[in-house]
Amino acid sequence: MASAWRGSRFLCPVTTGQRDGRRARNLSSHQPGGPISTELRVNDRIRVPEVRLVGPNGEQVGIVRIDDALRLAQESDLDLVEVAPTARPPVCKLMDYGKFKYETAQKARETRRNQTNTVIKEMKLRPKIDAHDYETKKGHVVRFLKEGDKVKITIMFRGREQHRPELGFRLLQRLAGDVEELGFVESSPKQDGRNMIMVLGPHKKKSEAKLEAKAERSERAAAKAADRDAERAEHKERSAAAKDEPKKAARRSENLDPEISDV
Repeated sequence: MASAWRGSRFLCPVTTGQRDGRRARNLSSHQPGGPISTELRVNDRIRVPEVRLVGPNGEQVGIVRIDDALRLAQESDLDLVEVAPTARPPVCKLMDYGKFKYETAQKARETRRNQTNTVIKEMKLRPKIDAHDYETKKGHVVRFLKEGDKVKITIMFRGREQHRPELGFRLLQRLAGDVEELGFVESSPKQDGRNMIMVLGPHKKKSEAKLEAKAERSERAAAKAADRDAERAEHKERSAAAKDEPKKAARRSENLDPEISDV
């Protein structure tokens, strides 16, 4: 009889509600707590008996009861903002919370805009590269260094070229010498399997390169605007000169037959 019941679904009956409860308990035991809110507590959300109050101009009011602090905020038409919740007692300040959030967002946006990230560009060459391709690759390296980015130069060896690493080493030295005014050898040439790698670093920082590029664009835009203004002025002068010239009167011949002479 035991073998007949073995494996049967009636052996351990479990309802749907029990299964859902077990699943919820398992998820709650493995999942961490919810996300921590970074919002400051304002006005009625501040749940402490007393606070250290700071005035709107930074003046120290002192330790007051929360009801008195809320009353002062209401009378001043401002918000009571908890700026230091971990202090004992918490520090609160009277301020315009909407204006404070806007200014904070503007500062964060400006910080992100001024933030510069160093980017590593990569350029691949062959040991037996011809002169035209070398100049093209060097032009890309020069552009990357001018923009303030690092450049990883990779020499790829194939077949019998793997037994001639000095070809790649000389090529890397030549390239480093050609761009020494813009960058320096940050990582010396190293053999990595079938490749030889060298890293070039720019002399200028990314922020300085951005400022220079912006200044160059401004100069080009100013030069184009000056050329357009000069062309417009020249066009106006020509139009004025054309208007001042006397119109030539068109003469019409009375004798329609050129073979007949006038008597």
